Amino acid sequence: MSDQTMSRRDRLRAQTSAEIKAIALKLMADGGPDAISLRAIAREMGMTAGAIYSYFATRDDLVTTLIGDVYTSAVDTAEAARDAVPETDPGGRILAWAQAMRDWALASPEGFRLIYGDPVPGYRAPGDGPGKRAEARACGGLVGLVAAAWPTARARRSDDRAYDWADFDPGLVAHVRQDFPDLPPAAIAMTLRVWGRMHGLMALEIYGHLRSLTHDPARVYRDEMHDLIASLGLGESG
Repeated sequence: MSDQTMSRRDRLRAQTSAEIKAIALKLMADGGPDAISLRAIAREMGMTAGAIYSYFATRDDLVTTLIGDVYTSAVDTAEAARDAVPETDPGGRILAWAQAMRDWALASPEGFRLIYGDPVPGYRAPGDGPGKRAEARACGGLVGLVAAAWPTARARRSDDRAYDWADFDPGLVAHVRQDFPDLPPAAIAMTLRVWGRMHGLMALEIYGHLRSLTHDPARVYRDEMHDLIASLGLGESG
C-alpha cells in the first residue's frame, strides 16, 4: 500500500510502529537485549502502556517483528550485491555478499546484535514468520555461493569422506539435499567455515574488539575475504 492510498490514521499508525521499533533497538544498544520492554518504550515515547499494547500485544511480538525486519533487510542487501555480479564469477559473488553484509552490519549494529548476538532473554521465536524465512534465504544464499565454488574447491579438499549427513542438523540437511542435490556433506562443512570467516571479523568489529587493534578494519576484512576466495581456488573481480 502506497502513502497515497493509506489513510491518515494508517500513516500515523505506521509511523508510530516504526518509532516503537527504532526505540526498541536503541534500548537494546544501550542496555543489551534484556532492556527491550514495552513499558520502557512507552515511557520513552510518552505513551501509556495500554496504548503501546495496541501496536504489539507482547514484547515477544515486538521482538519477532524486529527480527523479521532486520533479517530481511540484511538478506535483501546481500542478495542484491551478489546478483550484481555475474554467475560466471563465483569468487566475485562471494566477495560482494561478504562486503554487503559488513556494510549492512556497520550501518545497523543493533540489528546485527539482534540476529547474530546474544539472544533476548526469555524470547521464544515462532516456528514460522519473516525472520525464519529470511534465515532460510541467508542459509540458502551461503550454500549457493559454496555450490557455485564447489567444482573448483573440491579439488583442493581432502576431507570429503570425513563428513556424513548425520553430522549436521536434519533441517539443514533436508534443505540442502532438496535445493542442491549434487552437493556432498563436506560442502555443508565448507559452508559453515565460509560463514564463520565472513562473520568472525565482522562480529569482532561490531562488538568493539577490532578497532582498538587496527585503524583499518575494512582492509583486514577485505584481505580475509580475498584469502577465503583464494583458498577455494577462485579468483574474484573488484
